[in-house]
Amino acid sequence: MGFIPLFLTVSGACLLFFLTVKNTMQQKLNFQRELFSKLGLAHPEIGLILGEIADPEIVLENLKKQLPQEKLSKKSLEIIRQLKINKYQYNKLIKKAPYNWIAKIAGFQPI
Repeated sequence: MGFIPLFLTVSGACLLFFLTVKNTMQQKLNFQRELFSKLGLAHPEIGLILGEIADPEIVLENLKKQLPQEKLSKKSLEIIRQLKINKYQYNKLIKKAPYNWIAKIAGFQPI
């Protein structure tokens, strides 16, 4: 009878950890999609589909090909910078030991 509260406490802590990490990963994915949609609305000529996640480096190259004579706005460069940072943080989080278990269980893939 003495081990039941211990098992309940440990299982509750594990469940809360799982839910917290899953929520964090989902927020990072949603933020990435939001940034891509902002960039797609600002520059429709690059052909980003709403809700799509692509590589920020490829998007930057496409922007430079589409707008060679014009300079990119600071806002667009800031969005691309945020995309790169968010991608790095998300992929780094998925590679860490306890978080990669949750990512595997919940079905999260690297960007």
